Order: sequence, then structure tokens, then C-alpha cells
Amino acid sequence: MPRIDQLDAPSPTEREAILAPLDAFSRAQGFIWQPEPLTLVLRDDEGRIVGGAIGETNWGWLHLTVLAVSQDLRGQGWGSRLVREMERLARDRGCHHVWVDTFSFQARPFYERLGFTVFGTLPNYPARQERYFLSKPLERSEERDRP
Repeated sequence: MPRIDQLDAPSPTEREAILAPLDAFSRAQGFIWQPEPLTLVLRDDEGRIVGGAIGETNWGWLHLTVLAVSQDLRGQGWGSRLVREMERLARDRGCHHVWVDTFSFQARPFYERLGFTVFGTLPNYPARQERYFLSKPLERSEERDRP
């Protein structure tokens, strides 16, 4: 008889075993789940990490999961540069869209200035706040280079 156990920190082998039935089902439908990690690091003059971006590409989309810039570097364009570089690398991988999520106390206006639009909202997460899901199409390089 099956049972349910809690794992505090699943090993890579346990995680792979958990995902195996979902992967098999998706493959049978013609969708192979093979996300490719994509990470950029922002370093200061001494080589210390002061921010960066983490995401993954799959099925023609970039999912930007983390964008962080240290407080003393904010407002200097580093976040925009990181997003643009992630987008460029995603286009090189054949991606046509990017999506991200953020919170009402974080960066929704920042992403909107970069051309993202909200496609979903999760209210009261965290309490008295909202979580926003935003996306945008990625322009092909010839579209970006037009005068």
C-alpha cells in the first residue's frame, strides 16, 4: 500500500523520481521537459557578487526566477542590463517570450517599464500584498535593430 512521507531536503535522485511520472505523461503528449538553467552574476570592482539573475529556458520561454541588485547599485540601470542580457541569451536559445513574477512590495513598475504586462494576480500573497505574473514577447534581433 502506498504511503506519503515528508522530505525536508529531497536529494537529486528523489526529486528525479518524483518528477518521473509527470515527465512521462508530458513526453507522451509531445512536450519534453528539459529546462536549461541560465544565470548571470553581477560583480563589484573587487569581484564580489552584488546581484545577478537566475532563470531557465524551456519550450521557447525564458522564466526569469530571480533578479537581484544590491541596494547601493539600484537605480543605476544594472537591473535593466541584467534583464536585457537574459533576454538576449534566451533569444539565442530560440525563446520567443519571457515571464516573471514579483510582488506589490517589489518590482512590478520596473518590469512594466521594460515592456512586461500583467497576465495574472494572486491576491493576499503575502498577507495584504499581491503577487503579479508578467510576460512579454522577445523581439527578434532585426526588430530591435530597426531605426
